[in-house]
Amino acid sequence: MKSLTALLAALAMTTATPSQAENWSIAIHGGAGTLERAKMTPELEAEYEAALQAALDAGADVLKQGGSAMEAIQAAIVILEDNPRFNAGRGAVFTWDGTNELDASIMDGRDRSAGAVAGVKTVKNPILLADKVRTESEHVFLMGKGAEDFSVEKGFEVTPPEYFATPARREALERMKAKQLSALDVDHKFGTVGAVALDMQGNLAAGTSTGGMTGKRWGRIGDAPVIGAGTYADNRSCAVSATGWGEFFIRVGVAHEICTRLRLGIAAPQDAADAVMQEVADLGGDGGVILVTPAGDALFSFNTSGMYRGRATSGGINEVAIFGGDAASSAAPEH
Repeated sequence: MKSLTALLAALAMTTATPSQAENWSIAIHGGAGTLERAKMTPELEAEYEAALQAALDAGADVLKQGGSAMEAIQAAIVILEDNPRFNAGRGAVFTWDGTNELDASIMDGRDRSAGAVAGVKTVKNPILLADKVRTESEHVFLMGKGAEDFSVEKGFEVTPPEYFATPARREALERMKAKQLSALDVDHKFGTVGAVALDMQGNLAAGTSTGGMTGKRWGRIGDAPVIGAGTYADNRSCAVSATGWGEFFIRVGVAHEICTRLRLGIAAPQDAADAVMQEVADLGGDGGVILVTPAGDALFSFNTSGMYRGRATSGGINEVAIFGGDAASSAAPEH
């Protein structure tokens, strides 16, 4: 009888459909905000779309080959951190004092292990350091010089400050100071980057990386490195990465709130994301989220006019988009 049972089990495995055996999905973002099509040249739009597609492809390739969700999101985020068009890694915005301070966080849905860093200035890819905090320390969150000392101990090269600086970001800071503008007047989008993924083993992961807000002062930290606000992953519910006005995302606990609603069965994935983003809007904040579910849904929700985003699934979806109403979008009501 045991041998017959084993044979039937083996036959069941061999007859499983590709969708059952190879289900994976990934979603990425490069920031949300006031994005106007009229101010976007065809050349610049093509450049952004190519950058998003490159990051999406890098993560999807990992998943297609049976790699883990953790590996996939890091592959995607590193590409966005290295691209000066996005406010993360190289191309990060300047603080009031004229420095680039970087934040990142990452979370594994299998065991809810997490790592985060804030205010680092010498780490080329903060998302990789956040993962090292997760895997090779007893802590979750390191900041400033301590995080940089930890990075050196773990073999990270010290990246000179000039690597991160770009003329466009410096001009934004100078314009802000000269005209006494707010960060929101200078930056009409939040260039935070992130990725969420489901791998073939059924595991979820999420990661987020940012340079913060132009002209930030007093060691300001937004939601990106805060587990539960900008990043969260739990195999029982979903994986979320957020981008937006960090203070409001922290107050709502956006990433964790969405996952909790799904875990408790309060709402369908899209409805949960839209409802939480509406809460952000009701408080006066804006931005967006990406999420994937254990079933392989790859979804977006944002209450701004656009969000740099993309998604790919084993079911054949592969798309990138920028503006609200484009193919990859699903927007919560604007405020």
